[in-house]
Amino acid sequence: MQLNQVHSVRATQNQDVYELSCNITDITGASYDTIYLSRPEDPYGLNPSIRKWLQENLDATIEPYVPPTSEQIRAWMPPLTARQLRLGLLASGISVRQVSVAIGAMPAGADKDRAQIEWEYASTFNRTHHLIGAIGAVLGLPLEQIDTMWEAAAFL
Repeated sequence: MQLNQVHSVRATQNQDVYELSCNITDITGASYDTIYLSRPEDPYGLNPSIRKWLQENLDATIEPYVPPTSEQIRAWMPPLTARQLRLGLLASGISVRQVSVAIGAMPAGADKDRAQIEWEYASTFNRTHHLIGAIGAVLGLPLEQIDTMWEAAAFL
């Protein structure tokens, strides 16, 4: 493996750990741009070359760590199965019936029909799907409470 070019370096939340946007050549001879996470004690792969590059380019700009936004974190949350979602709701004190009532209270039309179909027939649910936010709002759940429930339900 070969480090061809470093496009940018960004700090992470961990000291001396960097995320590099770089161009590499892999063991098959293919060259491409990629993101590489470099840790100080990692002796494998490209890391020795990257650490050498960092030592030789002390004037290189290291972009500061920027924590992910709540929206980014939600987008990265794993999908839940219908079973996990329903058990997660139950564990949070929300009955399946309450969700059905919330959907039933929506104004008649295509949006209500879509919500009903999603609720009854979807096999998985994504945290950022509009139905999750809409039903959460009707049930008076803050986004952070939905996030906490989602994270817990992922292990059910």
